[in-house]
Amino acid sequence: MKIAVCPGSFDPVTLGHIDIIERAAALFDKVIVVVMANSSKKSLFSVEERVNLIKRCFNREDIEVDTYGGLLVDYVKEKNAVAIVKGLRAMSDFDYEFQQALTNKSLLPQAETVFLAAKGKNMFLSSSMVKEVCSLNGDISRFVPEMILNDVVKRCKGEKS
Repeated sequence: MKIAVCPGSFDPVTLGHIDIIERAAALFDKVIVVVMANSSKKSLFSVEERVNLIKRCFNREDIEVDTYGGLLVDYVKEKNAVAIVKGLRAMSDFDYEFQQALTNKSLLPQAETVFLAAKGKNMFLSSSMVKEVCSLNGDISRFVPEMILNDVVKRCKGEKS
């Protein structure tokens, strides 16, 4: 079984994330979406809440959602994954992600990094942009999955889901 890990902060998960995850699922037998803790970012949702939001977006046997707080390559090795899947929106993403891919390859030579280019309609889409638009009472319904839209809007307004 070919397993891929799709890591990210997913705060919140966007339609761009969903697209990358679904496309990865078409390439691999199983995709593990792993919510990574990123202490340098101020989070809108807790790690556990992000896991639950992503789970609500998928009802598939081939997509699993998990969380991990350590080194990504350790998680990849633990899960016997063959690939790390990352979405790319722009050249600025590539510079950072390429450096990460080279570091990961150095630490775990048997794991490949697979880059999937964002679809044109998602090239600008980021969790940060969603939070900014939402915090200013903008319409984010074209940016996040419908089943979590109300949770994101409520949280942006400072309410608990």
